[in-house]
Amino acid sequence: MEEKEKDINKETEEKGRDAGEKEQGEKEAAGDAGTPSGEGSPAQAGKEQAEPGSECEAEGGGAEGASRREKEKKKVRKLEAKIAELEKKLKDAEAASAEKDGKYLLLYAEYDNFRRRSQKEKDGIYSEAYGDALKQILPIIDSLEMAEKQTGDADAIKAGVSMVLKMAGENLAKMGITQFGAPGEKFDPEKHTAVFHVDDDEKGENEIVEVLQKGYSRDGKIIRYAVVKVAN
Repeated sequence: MEEKEKDINKETEEKGRDAGEKEQGEKEAAGDAGTPSGEGSPAQAGKEQAEPGSECEAEGGGAEGASRREKEKKKVRKLEAKIAELEKKLKDAEAASAEKDGKYLLLYAEYDNFRRRSQKEKDGIYSEAYGDALKQILPIIDSLEMAEKQTGDADAIKAGVSMVLKMAGENLAKMGITQFGAPGEKFDPEKHTAVFHVDDDEKGENEIVEVLQKGYSRDGKIIRYAVVKVAN
């Protein structure tokens, strides 16, 4: 009896489980039939909700990148403009420098030519001055040579020397040269050099009593100081 009851209970339980599984299968089939494929599931709904946000993010990122690229292009254009401006200034400075160099070289050439001309003129003036001076001296030399050949008494020779000295003074005067330093003149340290000093009551103070070597000047410039003996 007990075994029979166990078999009846086991059969009842199996029938109930089969009925429950059947009912669950029908419910699932009904749910699948009422809902389109892929729609209504939480994952699909979440995906659909996420897609609009992703599109906005993509659109936002593209606009930001375009703006950044445009700013970079503007910076590049500014740098290119600045470089072009600096290159122009450099060319202008080089042109100005070349112009100044040309003016400097021209000025230097003109100065060098002037210096050469001045030196040539100076040399020519000196040569002419020496020539003019020699023309005045040569007659004196000729007279001295003639006096050397003369024979006779001392008075005649002395007279000849006096004539030569007179000629020499005249020729020096023609060149603008003046003699100074004579007995009786007042001693002047700007013109005379005193090599002897004597006491003489008959002479004045600082009076020249003897000229050992005459002095010469031209246009107020001393050529040679007179060497004298001074009294008192």
